[in-house]
Formats: sequence, C-alpha cells, structure tokens
Amino acid sequence: MKTIGKLKVATCQFAVGHSITRNGRRICELLRKAGKAGADIVHFPECALSGYIGTDFPSFDGYDWELLKEESLKIMALAGKLRLWVVLGSTHRLTPDRDVRGQTEPNKPATRMAGKPHNSLYLISPAGKIVDRYDKRFCTRQDLCRLTPGDHFVFFTINGVKCSLLICFDLRFPELYRELYKQGVNCVFQSFYNARQNEPSVHTHIMRQTMQCHAATNYFWVSMSNSSGYYSPYSSCFIQPDGVIVKQLKQNKAGVMVNTVDLNKKFYDPMVGFRELAISGKLTNGPKIIRDPRSRNTTSL
Repeated sequence: MKTIGKLKVATCQFAVGHSITRNGRRICELLRKAGKAGADIVHFPECALSGYIGTDFPSFDGYDWELLKEESLKIMALAGKLRLWVVLGSTHRLTPDRDVRGQTEPNKPATRMAGKPHNSLYLISPAGKIVDRYDKRFCTRQDLCRLTPGDHFVFFTINGVKCSLLICFDLRFPELYRELYKQGVNCVFQSFYNARQNEPSVHTHIMRQTMQCHAATNYFWVSMSNSSGYYSPYSSCFIQPDGVIVKQLKQNKAGVMVNTVDLNKKFYDPMVGFRELAISGKLTNGPKIIRDPRSRNTTSL
C-alpha cells in the first residue's frame, strides 16, 4: 500500500560510456536492485543510456539511433514488469536539419527545423510507457554546438508528492527553481554528467553545494544523480529541504541508494513567511517607508 506524502527514491550512478548496450545492461541491473529495495521511482544520470556527446563520442555522425531505441524499449519493458517509475537520462533525436514546408499549408514560407538532438530525461511510468520528457533548458556553450535546448518544465505527482526534472547546467539558473517553488514542487530529480575528467575541478566545490542551496532556499527534496565514470569530481546524493545531504554514494563507484521523501517531516526553514515577499519583488521584510531621518542618512555615524 502506498502512503500519501511518502515517496521512495532510488538514486543510481554508474560509469556511463559510449556503448549503448553496456549502458542499457547497467541500467537494467540497477533497476532490478532498486525494485528489490522497494523503490517507487528510480533516477539515473544525464545521458545514462545514450552516452554524452563530446565526452563519450565525438559527434552524432553514424550514431546508432535504432540501437538506442531498442535499448530504450527494453528498459521501458523492465520498468513495466517491475512496476517502477523511471527517470532515464538519454538523447532525443529531432528532425534532420533542413528547410521544410508545413504539410497542411504548402504555400507557407519554409521553416528551419532544429536538427540537433535534445539532451533529455524520459519519464517512464510503471506501465512501461513514456509519459513525458524533459529537455535540458540551459546548455553550455559546448553543448549548443551539438544540442538543442528545451523549452518546458515537466511536472508529475506520485503518492501525493509533486515532482519535477532538471539537468546539470540548469543548476546555474536559480530562476528555474523559483518557478518550481511557485508551482508547488516538493521534489526535484536532477541528473548530471560530470565525469571522465582528468583531475579534480571546480565541480567538486560547487555542484552539490549549489544544489544544497537550491534545496534550502526553496524547501525541496532533491535527488542528485551523477555518472561515476572515472574521474568523477563528486558522487550522487540525496538532499532534504533544509539543505542537508541525507546520504551519498561512493565516489567513482557504481551503486544505488534508496531514500524516502516524507512530506510529514518538518525541517528548519527560516524563510517561512518571508519567501513569498521576495518572490513578489519586495526585497525587505521591513516597512515600505522608513521615515526616521537617521535611517535615511547613510553617510554619518
């Protein structure tokens, strides 16, 4: 029996690579482990199935899209068999880059199609069906040479817990998280691919810390899944609404952990009663006008 307000989240990591078949096999292994651990939803890294363009392979020239589809269908079938929700990182092919005319409006001027794929998270239901897809909204400068940014949020509710999806570089834009807060989101699933690096980097010191800040300033639960391909500057973790990391996986090692979102638990939140003021544009919780001249005079003691 499912408990309203509780959601068991399996956060997974493994060494994502160029082989779609190998990635698919590892994903299925972790799905089975998550199912045995009683998870409701299983969360994978960015581009977990497809591999990451520019890191795992140089370009999409000759990319085996049919194999990607076959492996995706296997994962969907297993999700249905295990009755699991799945957040699957992959790449979504778009229409080849060319000028096309609207089929229903042949006289309409040619429209340029996007061509470059999306970096995506597929939301797969316990029925084994894709019910939605989130496309990375903010791509890095390198990404923009190879990928098309997305233009929409994804929202879904499981056991009374409202969830949303984001990907890696999105974390640099706090406006996204404020919008999720305004939409009543309780839990954010954010997938990353910060791996295959030669040495420690700024990512070690900023990525999880930034997510902790987003969690605390917006009172979210966060599942943060990263690839563990060597060298990965940080491991996957699960964050509660006060910004505290509840649990983390071992760095550079495949694994799965199950944590529970519990909306009945209360955490330290000093912004209660003030957060909405800031969101509305009132950037102080004091009076509208301070009439004391000693307050207005800012150049004397």
